Amino acid sequence: MSSLDAEHYLLDVKLRRERVPSFDTYPFSLPAVKELGTLRLHPKVTFIVGENGSGKSTLLEGIATSWGFNPEGGTKNFNFGTRRSHSELHAFLTLAKSVKRAKDGFFLRAESFFNVATEIEELDKGPGGPPIINSYGYKSLHEQSHGESFFALIMKRFGGNGLYILDEPEAALSPSRQLAMLSRIHQLVGLNSQFIIATHSPILMAYPDADLYQIDETGLVRTAYEDTEHFLVMKAFLGNPGRQLALLLD
Repeated sequence: MSSLDAEHYLLDVKLRRERVPSFDTYPFSLPAVKELGTLRLHPKVTFIVGENGSGKSTLLEGIATSWGFNPEGGTKNFNFGTRRSHSELHAFLTLAKSVKRAKDGFFLRAESFFNVATEIEELDKGPGGPPIINSYGYKSLHEQSHGESFFALIMKRFGGNGLYILDEPEAALSPSRQLAMLSRIHQLVGLNSQFIIATHSPILMAYPDADLYQIDETGLVRTAYEDTEHFLVMKAFLGNPGRQLALLLD
């Protein structure tokens, strides 16, 4: 598929390996980055899964920052920083964009969403148009539980025709809310949206019309859902929890 007839906004991500000073230093030593060449993205949903420390969040942060999102999260219009902790990876990435332009977008980082909520409140104290919080359901995100505020973002703020980059969006969601999020993702895909999601959730990564990349020592490997460690571990546990607990606690 050429960029002229692409259905999605972001076609692929390429690491400019010739510019990397050393693959022995952070963030280039991370498994998700060290073997990265060109990561081709699904027009609808791309999942990136892997163990903690594998570099999936760093990779998403680099992609989001290269796209123009604030490194701590939010839209392209957010320009704040509570603590400069993002890596330099974005400067070494090249994004292949289609001629199709996204009308909406958001970068969700579970670990810094509190900071986004605070920035919204600060911006709404100033003069201007209608309050930003109206787009999130009219209720302060700080006056909701962590899970409720995540859900309000997904259900109220995301409007379609957008690129949404989500880093562990299940972090504050119950299993039933994860199922509801799965349904919402499908609705937004139907509204010409594209998602890139880093997750540990076997529920979310079950979405059928997607590419799933699992991180191992060789880098990002396209993997079938049923072959992921997340699915296999959960299946083994739920299939016989008594036996699994006996093994674990013996």
